Amino acid sequence: MVHSSASPEVFPAPLSVHLTLLVPELIWPEPADEHALGKLAAPGLEWLLARARSERSARRPFEKVLADCFGMANAPFGALRLLGEGAKEARSGHWLCADPVHLRFYQERIILADAGAFDLEEDEAQGLVEALNAEYGDVGQFHAASARRWYLRLNVPVDHPAEPISAVAGRRVDGELNGSALPLTRWLNEVQMFLHGHPVNERREAAGQPAINSLWLWGGGTLPATAAPEFSAVFSDAPLAAGLARAAGIALHGRPDNLATVIAKGGERPLVVLDQLLSRVLYENSKGWRSDFSQLESDWFAPLKKALGGKVSRALKEAPLGCISLIAPTVYGELRYTLTGSDRWKLWKSGKAIAETAKELAQ
Repeated sequence: MVHSSASPEVFPAPLSVHLTLLVPELIWPEPADEHALGKLAAPGLEWLLARARSERSARRPFEKVLADCFGMANAPFGALRLLGEGAKEARSGHWLCADPVHLRFYQERIILADAGAFDLEEDEAQGLVEALNAEYGDVGQFHAASARRWYLRLNVPVDHPAEPISAVAGRRVDGELNGSALPLTRWLNEVQMFLHGHPVNERREAAGQPAINSLWLWGGGTLPATAAPEFSAVFSDAPLAAGLARAAGIALHGRPDNLATVIAKGGERPLVVLDQLLSRVLYENSKGWRSDFSQLESDWFAPLKKALGGKVSRALKEAPLGCISLIAPTVYGELRYTLTGSDRWKLWKSGKAIAETAKELAQ
């Protein structure tokens, strides 16, 4: 008998994965809403929150929390979001988001509806943008990346520090419009009068549709120098997240279907942006929020409960999931939860219903 002297092949143990999940509006903002929270089954998320170390800070818009993940305190949202749209021109010039909105009076207040709250066709958007460029070419150049997302490159950079669109959509904006000291406010009043008389809006009003009677200008600036990336990969369909990844030179993937995809492709520090609940809250769609939340529970939170401290699948030679950071900008404030593999052994920790968590946060 011949004995081999060769040693068995030894593979290095895979490094642990630190997964960051950004889930805006994770908790429905109305604790007493039975349509959204009544008998809502979420054993996976309840288990995770019960064992996590939690922090709660002041409320911030989703866009600012996302930029903060990349170490950007004053992010140029316009240029970054446009870069995420795939536009090369975003890399030069001073860009603003110039999103089309409808302003309406309600009980002597001005309420802003962004383009996610009504239908706007691509040809309508292009018609309005072409007219704006013809009228205001001395100010800058408008660009419509989609019917809902418009941009403005200023000829002369101006600091216009307005809140992101998610902070004002569906809300009262009287103070931001009347007597505002922001430098572009007076010019924006001219734009509103111009839009009012445009044929696209005349046709929309005749058909009973909301007119595009203003723009929300925000996020001005130029792209920064590329920073050292904190994440190994970004998973998201949001243009702003895509732009942040591209600016930082990080691998970019679309929104994943499940946890196994992220573990297999995301490297050691993946960031996953799951923002489907945001629009449900902005447009007060409790039924849609509940449906999307239940999908997140089955696709993400329940698998995370099983995966923490172990492997997602033995068939895949992926690294174990060693740490979870869950970041949730909500109406209750910015919520942050952190878990490590050892937290799964906190057997004395029992979860509580999401409705109960909402009530405690509201207090």
